[in-house]
Amino acid sequence: MDRYTPDDDDFVEAVDDVHLTVGASGEETSVQHFEIEPGAEVPSHSHHHEQAGLITQGELTFVLEDGEEVTVGAGESYTLLGDEVHAAENRGDETVVGIDVFAPPRTDPDWAE
Repeated sequence: MDRYTPDDDDFVEAVDDVHLTVGASGEETSVQHFEIEPGAEVPSHSHHHEQAGLITQGELTFVLEDGEEVTVGAGESYTLLGDEVHAAENRGDETVVGIDVFAPPRTDPDWAE
């Protein structure tokens, strides 16, 4: 068994006011912790990984390729299929905090460079 405890130094500012860190990973899945400040946006992108997430604080609005918007709040979870184009925006007044799980593992994302 492996255990991972994130440290403030492990977080990377992937885009302005969006902080991410890769957490524990295994053969089939990996975990990512994130914090998105009010007004911050994750630009539209896709990846081959399926993504399931849980918001633990705040409210995050996903903008899909067809323009559909889905808002997910604290205590709610979501899934994005592999290669599904999406953006994310924190339109609220508090930091959004959450966890994503990726399959297959996403241990070396572009933003980590």
